Amino acid sequence: MNSEVTGITEIKEERWQEHDHVCPADAHDTAWRGDETLDPRANHSFHGWILYDGACCSCTASARRFDRIFRRRGFLFLPLQTTWVMQRLDLEPGAPLEEMRVLTNDGRDIGGADAVIFLARQIWWTRLFAALARLPGMHNLLHRSYRWIAVHRGYDDIACDIKKRRLPSRRSTKTAAKRPPLFEFSPAWIPLIVLSLIALLARNHVAPWQFMWLMAAAIFFGCKGLTFWSARRQIVHPRVGRALAYLSLWPGMDSRKFLGRPTHQNLTALSRQVSRRPRGGVRETLEQELVSRASEELSGKTPKKQANIAIAEVFLGGVLLFGFARLAPYPLLTGWIGMIGMILVLHFGMFALLAIAWRADGLDVRPIMDAPLKSTTLGEFWGRRWNGAFNQVTFEILFRPLARTTGPTIGTIVAFLASGLIHELVISLPARAGYGLPAAYFLLQGCGVIIQHRVTRIRRGMAGRVFTVLVVAVPAFWLFHPPFVRHVILPFMKAIGAL
Repeated sequence: MNSEVTGITEIKEERWQEHDHVCPADAHDTAWRGDETLDPRANHSFHGWILYDGACCSCTASARRFDRIFRRRGFLFLPLQTTWVMQRLDLEPGAPLEEMRVLTNDGRDIGGADAVIFLARQIWWTRLFAALARLPGMHNLLHRSYRWIAVHRGYDDIACDIKKRRLPSRRSTKTAAKRPPLFEFSPAWIPLIVLSLIALLARNHVAPWQFMWLMAAAIFFGCKGLTFWSARRQIVHPRVGRALAYLSLWPGMDSRKFLGRPTHQNLTALSRQVSRRPRGGVRETLEQELVSRASEELSGKTPKKQANIAIAEVFLGGVLLFGFARLAPYPLLTGWIGMIGMILVLHFGMFALLAIAWRADGLDVRPIMDAPLKSTTLGEFWGRRWNGAFNQVTFEILFRPLARTTGPTIGTIVAFLASGLIHELVISLPARAGYGLPAAYFLLQGCGVIIQHRVTRIRRGMAGRVFTVLVVAVPAFWLFHPPFVRHVILPFMKAIGAL
């Protein structure tokens, strides 16, 4: 989870420009007039981010409590779950957050007990604590203490149940004793089941490649219904046009972001989770500008550059599909070249252009393919960089409820096994052969994720990259096995004129 940062991106120091205080003392302005040090215009420099677990109640409460103190010293709180933060620190979605982090303006990434000691040096009345940490054996003691607190902070009786100090009533005790079911059937599953059955009924009446696309479309739109249903309470006044666009013009499964408020109407993550009091327009504008600028610098790509890359990938995929594929001497090689070309055209090209267009419209959506070749671990590859749409569905529907009850190991295995079964429907069933190979492939990936997470030597650096490439690429013929290439891909290429 807390893998080393593979690329250090400099965060330039932001200098707040001084302004004359001429705003009227109305209710809109009183949020920070009581303490001028809260005004960002009074901060002469920005020193970094204090990153905490936004899903932990005690962590969020601590962030609110210390927000004023560290804001004066140029540090801003931000949840670790923020998109650009996870990309910057190579955090794997869904994995437990084991420690807080401090990201300084000179590129340093400090975590755990070292982050606490670093922050203690910033306040005059806690520097004695930082000095004591230098004593022999003290640092090791602080490290162990921090680890114990981090492990137990998620327990209801220690961390996130602080506000419920009074004894629960007999009725609430009985209610709490009843554990909710692991999976609960809802009407959202009906479209997925019905559409899949319709596709199965058409199996003997259409060509294998047509059945492949029918089954893929049935699973896709069924998962769209699942995500829409699960996010229906968080969606803000969904419009019919936006809902139809989510179903037909966006391959992702992030219904909350797509159907919720546009990003330009949202406050920053800091504003949402730390400073919930009303504030002046100048302060909000400056913080939003700082967050967007830092995110832009860390991503390193402008929308224009992203669009150019996506167009180039569409062109390259078309050349492979309609040009180089027919020059291959062997049918299997022809099919593989054609598949690579189709993936480049659709997943890396067209879908990326759709993401750029929706982001320009104010939606905080991400491309479903996020530079998978940069992955240093299997968890990063499957959890964030490859086919983020389907990964998000399996995380929300399978991994999260299983991890809460049986642990992350069982949740990981079941999620990958479910992915393998779905690929059996889309790959082996149309080919009428190769049954079990896609399921075995994804089961291997799940075991690889668990092994790599536990063995530190193959989780970082070049060893992590080599292990990831070997596990993903070498057994890829299990996933796209020869019967599928011969009976589905090659006929489809002939149908579209590629052969």
